[in-house]
Amino acid sequence: QGLNRVQHSPRIGSEMERILQSVKTKLQSKWEGSSVVHLGDHNVPNALMFIDKYTQVERILNPIVLCIEKLPQLYASSKGIRKYLESSFGSVEHLSKMILSDFFRSAFDGSGADNFFDAGSCIDGRLTSAWNWCSRIERKPYFPAFLLTGFTGFDGKFE
Repeated sequence: QGLNRVQHSPRIGSEMERILQSVKTKLQSKWEGSSVVHLGDHNVPNALMFIDKYTQVERILNPIVLCIEKLPQLYASSKGIRKYLESSFGSVEHLSKMILSDFFRSAFDGSGADNFFDAGSCIDGRLTSAWNWCSRIERKPYFPAFLLTGFTGFDGKFE
């Protein structure tokens, strides 16, 4: 692969800077973290890699959304499931908040790379952290609820 795949993409870079500035303006100085957009460097060597990274957002969020949406139906499906969910998590609402709070706390924390610049709080680094969270989901106390709602993985078919 090597350096021949590193290609600067000035038009895409400019557009991302414009979008980022627009978002920061709307937030009125409430932006958290770095504003670095990796493009044409060792993290995201070219525009195709950049586009591919951002198409991953759907693959990360869909399984989480589907799990949360299916929890009430799962809860109502049987007395045994209802008892399990209540004894393990208290309520469907509490379980939903547990999943979401863990995701939003851990999926953007800068984990998953070798150093802060590569995964820190830059735009690209947030995706790295989110994938890191996904890679550890089977260790989460709520993982059985994901399985019971039909979760097959973050790269699988979404129903």
